[in-house]
Amino acid sequence: MSESPDHPFKTEETALARPDDAGRRRFLQTTLALAGGSLVAGAANAAEMEGHGHGYMTQPNAPGKGSMMYTPGHNMMGAITEPPGAPSDADVSYRTFDLSFDIVNHELLPKVHLPAFAFNGQVPGPVFRVQENDWIKVRVTNNTEEMHTVHWHGLDVVYTMDGVPMVTQDPIHPKETFVYRFQARPAGTRFYHCHWSTPMHMMSALHGAFIIESSDDPIRKRFPYERDYVLMLESFDLNFSRKTMNEVLKGMKRVNRLMALGKLSSRTHGFFKTYADFVQAIEDGWHPPYTRGNAEAPKIEPDFFAINGKSYPATEAIKIRKGEYIRVRLINGGMLSHHMHLHGHQFWKVADDGNPLERPERMNTIPIHPGKTADIVIYGDNPGFWTFHDHDVRRVTNNGIYPGGMLTMLTYEDMDDAPYVPSIALNE
Repeated sequence: MSESPDHPFKTEETALARPDDAGRRRFLQTTLALAGGSLVAGAANAAEMEGHGHGYMTQPNAPGKGSMMYTPGHNMMGAITEPPGAPSDADVSYRTFDLSFDIVNHELLPKVHLPAFAFNGQVPGPVFRVQENDWIKVRVTNNTEEMHTVHWHGLDVVYTMDGVPMVTQDPIHPKETFVYRFQARPAGTRFYHCHWSTPMHMMSALHGAFIIESSDDPIRKRFPYERDYVLMLESFDLNFSRKTMNEVLKGMKRVNRLMALGKLSSRTHGFFKTYADFVQAIEDGWHPPYTRGNAEAPKIEPDFFAINGKSYPATEAIKIRKGEYIRVRLINGGMLSHHMHLHGHQFWKVADDGNPLERPERMNTIPIHPGKTADIVIYGDNPGFWTFHDHDVRRVTNNGIYPGGMLTMLTYEDMDDAPYVPSIALNE
């Protein structure tokens, strides 16, 4: 998507084409009894139902549409596509964006591909860059057979737009479009991610940066940076992703058929209106998915690590010039902690969770825990080619082979007559 006033997405990475059905089958070859709950397991045990259609689309007059009331027992009729809580188009001027949930076969590095759910067909999702207090409208369309939501991590939105399934909204069903409306605040480094089946979607890098800029930025006033980089830190278990994706898509085909026919119960789904309803279901003989006798959940053991969807040596270098300040926004979109270390420089940590620090901290190694963001400013005072990497060296590997993974370079563009120029090592 090209950058324009109405679509200020960062476009440094080309969106990936969505594979055809035959391509999906080729990279979704293994199966697993997934304990993602009663949703898939229950559907797999249900009687096969005849039907057609790629997925379930709610009817305009379906119960629960157009209000915040759930029908008894949460019959999962689909998300309220225009939920209340934010101003209407007549009340404020919105900047409008389009997002989609897609399935892609993403290349982490040559010969290594990841089957993934993805925003707008790319890993990670597009970068939003908006101004503080802008009113934002995001139309999100689900092009997959899985359910999804979008959580706006670190933004102070009205609760009906927070994107937590069964807490602030029903999940977005296949072929549905849900409209999120909110004001972009507070300023800083934020991000967005799917909040449905979160472990699986973390393994899909179903996330993207949401940068809220301010005309009164205290960081820019103190450090007049000229360039601004976003680094999304990611960890992937390729075996988990392949097995889980295959099983979920297989199970969701059955779920969607049963839902379309109105023959899928809330208990089969594992959704209950109240805790008392949940307890009553157990007393009636229903077995929760976490108890013995249900499918065993696969262990997640990441074996590839990435920055902005790429593993070293496919990672993109950070460019700097002598005498230049640059801002680097670090976002941990995965489930592991990382300790990013920069060689040859002492940088300033200037923001934590997107919020500017009154007293920037001087350091060369910074911990970034899951769900955290941190902004650093680097000053170009030591020309050369410098490694920037996770200092937990297990995460600087590709399937256990060092070097790889979460590693990139800080490269001076104005190096003249460099006495040593880096090459690429794949097995030290």
